Amino acid sequence: MPALEDVVDLLHGWYPPATADSWDAVGLVLGDPGAPVRKVLLAVDPVQVVADEAAAWGADLLVVHHPLFLKAVHGVPATTPKGRTLATLAGSGCALLTAHTNADQAVGGVSEALATAVGLTDARPLVPAPSAPTDKLTTYVPVADADAVRAALAGAGAGRIGDYEQASFSTGGQGRFRPLDGANPAVGRVGDLEVVEEERIEVVLPRARRAAVVRALLAAHPYEEPAFDLVELADPQTAVTGTGRIGTVPETTLAGFAAAVAAVLPSTAQGVRVAGDPDRVVRRVAVCGGAGDFLLDTVARTDADVYLTSDLRHHPASEFVERAAPALVDVAHWAAEWTWLPVLEERLRAALGRLPGGDTVETRVSTLRTDPWTFTA
Repeated sequence: MPALEDVVDLLHGWYPPATADSWDAVGLVLGDPGAPVRKVLLAVDPVQVVADEAAAWGADLLVVHHPLFLKAVHGVPATTPKGRTLATLAGSGCALLTAHTNADQAVGGVSEALATAVGLTDARPLVPAPSAPTDKLTTYVPVADADAVRAALAGAGAGRIGDYEQASFSTGGQGRFRPLDGANPAVGRVGDLEVVEEERIEVVLPRARRAAVVRALLAAHPYEEPAFDLVELADPQTAVTGTGRIGTVPETTLAGFAAAVAAVLPSTAQGVRVAGDPDRVVRRVAVCGGAGDFLLDTVARTDADVYLTSDLRHHPASEFVERAAPALVDVAHWAAEWTWLPVLEERLRAALGRLPGGDTVETRVSTLRTDPWTFTA
């Protein structure tokens, strides 16, 4: 039987808490890491009706998208909504874990799930996540010492590219120098011009390892004053994680696309709101799970025919459509993010099945509609 810490490790591996926005509150909120997990309930919101569902079903873990405590609190008495929710979970022995902005950007996360649900293919992030800062070091080494220097650089953390290590590039050439008074040359004599057959060695390295790599170079290089270049590399913006998604759908009209969205999302009182010509041709679609008006300017610079998101405000939406930008499709925040839950359940079942006793763990996606809007008049 997996322990809670085993399930938490799985979730944190897919949605690392370190990738959450600085203002966010994610991770394990409640629970004993050593407690066994037999049932896992998945939901968007940590609200009372969901806590009641978890308790009634006997869930050992409730995984939610939205944080229960996004702002600091000084107490959680059961006389408050959040306190009642927490008391219900604690009283039934159910742990609580939140994956919020760390799940928004991830592969297999919220925006990707929404993109898949509405039929996007070849989807990529609208705003790729920043790659880890990288440098490139170039140095020049006598041929006989090149292997030792390459090994020292690799040992300090240079030359790692994806699933490959000790990666480097070398070319041959001639180094020229004249040692001056006070020098103690490893090759040649003071006052004489020296020509040495050398290799130019180039390696990439994480910027965080810069100091260690330079120290390793200076320690391993035979020259008293080795020549080297250190260059900061630009972010290639090729990350598969990031904010939102953009991709392609089979050619349709805006009205047809909106109808397809309504068909695959859970129903809400809001339904699907559309801004644009119903007959507009739609091929390229941008999406963002949750509130997405912060991406309007980004979407306007793409080739998207329509932008699907939630919580669009009046003035930004009005100004957006007035400048002949992509059409807009606005859906309920809860409905857009709910599409992630079946994806997460499938992923969790597969991973649990590989853990000792994990194939006995039950999972369930909550179908309770926790969208705050209940009807229209």
